[in-house]
Amino acid sequence: MGEEGKPAGSGAVRLLRAAACSVAGLKAAWRGEAAFRQEVVLVAALTPLALWLGRNGTERALLLASLGLLLVVELLNSAVEAVVDRIGREYHPLSGRAKDLGSAAVFITLLLVVLVWGLVLL
Repeated sequence: MGEEGKPAGSGAVRLLRAAACSVAGLKAAWRGEAAFRQEVVLVAALTPLALWLGRNGTERALLLASLGLLLVVELLNSAVEAVVDRIGREYHPLSGRAKDLGSAAVFITLLLVVLVWGLVLL
């Protein structure tokens, strides 16, 4: 690792190291985050349906993008929770707010998935 914990090197070497960090993050999320595992299972189940039910490329892209966004937001929520927990386990209103905001972001994204799927399929 280079300065500030970023992958060192340049070009292809840096890209490979960055990819390794990304894989490590996905593994950590899978091992430590039940919500992420549940959402991956949901995405895995809905992906073939999105490809089958979407009538054209745009509809398929919307259905799949909403699912991908759900995973992205869950990963960001987990990152916020990890940072808050790293700072300290004692209660602080700002820590609670940060976690609640992350949870709200996941909730809104779930609503977005339902909305997109409903609009595309109905």
